[in-house]
Amino acid sequence: MSRKIFAVGDIHGCYDKLTAMMKILPWSRENGDLLLFIGDYIDRGPRSRDVVEYLVQLRKKGGEFVFLKGNHEKMLLDYYIQQKDQMLYVANGGAETIASYVEGGIGRKAFVLPEEHLDFFLSLGLYYQTEDYIFVHAGLRDNIKIAEQSEEDLLWIREEFIYSAYDWNKRVIFGHTALETPFVTPSKIGIDTGAVYGNKLTAVELPRMKFYQV
Repeated sequence: MSRKIFAVGDIHGCYDKLTAMMKILPWSRENGDLLLFIGDYIDRGPRSRDVVEYLVQLRKKGGEFVFLKGNHEKMLLDYYIQQKDQMLYVANGGAETIASYVEGGIGRKAFVLPEEHLDFFLSLGLYYQTEDYIFVHAGLRDNIKIAEQSEEDLLWIREEFIYSAYDWNKRVIFGHTALETPFVTPSKIGIDTGAVYGNKLTAVELPRMKFYQV
């Protein structure tokens, strides 16, 4: 049986949707399938800590995994490690994440990430490539080699990437920009369908291009 790739869109603290998705994805460790998460595991939703713990434990069980960094993980690390941009992070859904780690408030001094969770955030990659696909949280800027792309663009770019006709010679799978339905063109697949806004969490199976939603 040939190896499959499953890519999961932005979770944003929606733990129940994540666990429901994992129940329906026909991902197989034994088959060597790759399970990839596109970033933005935290913020806005109510159970960010539970989502991270689930992913940490999932990775421990073994299998082929890729966990990409989203702009929300970047904001968390800037706030937590460098103690900068506190208001930016809190205003962009960080308050819900902090509250999921701290009982009775969101005070900075009380907010301590478990070591395994911090290690998880620090381990996240910016992009992943196969022979046929490029996976990235937000997108890519035209005419710049992937290895030379800025972290800012990889995590934050929107319209300049989504509506560009530039050909990367591989299909680009991305999240970040929430749309009601998966964004599908011959060169791109967008899998952020706004789970945290009351819409569905989406995953795509490749190369079959079959979508799963909860």
